[in-house]
Amino acid sequence: MPITLTVNGTEHTLDLEPDMPLLWVLREALGLTGTKYGCGISACGACTVHLNGRAVHSCTLPLSAAGGQRVTTIEGLAPNGALHKVQEAWIGHQVPQCGYCQSGVIMAVAGLLAQNPHPTDGEIDAELSNVCRCGTFVRMRAAIHDAAAAGDGVAS
Repeated sequence: MPITLTVNGTEHTLDLEPDMPLLWVLREALGLTGTKYGCGISACGACTVHLNGRAVHSCTLPLSAAGGQRVTTIEGLAPNGALHKVQEAWIGHQVPQCGYCQSGVIMAVAGLLAQNPHPTDGEIDAELSNVCRCGTFVRMRAAIHDAAAAGDGVAS
């Protein structure tokens, strides 16, 4: 049975297995490879996307759970080329080293700021479970506070 969802503003009707993880739907069926595979068990956050504006791990979310929903990937976070305030802060603080986890971290942070526009360090620690092997957490935190200070950005 086909499942319809809206990804980055475009509606897609897909005839795929309903239990296929959303991550693989995005990467393999739709060619949106900005969302990364990290662990496959929802532990690292590399696969973070927004579902109706909330950050979720797509590696364990079945396609059937995303049916009828709005999905935003890293490719859709900056519509019309206007960077999201988190992306701007990431560039300003030179956060990424290898960069593999960064799309997931950026999506998680954008989701956090949409729910809590001015998080404390404790709230950032409590909400962000993303793993970065390069350990750029100090720069991430500074970028998060700068993005929060920037005010309203593009919401997904």
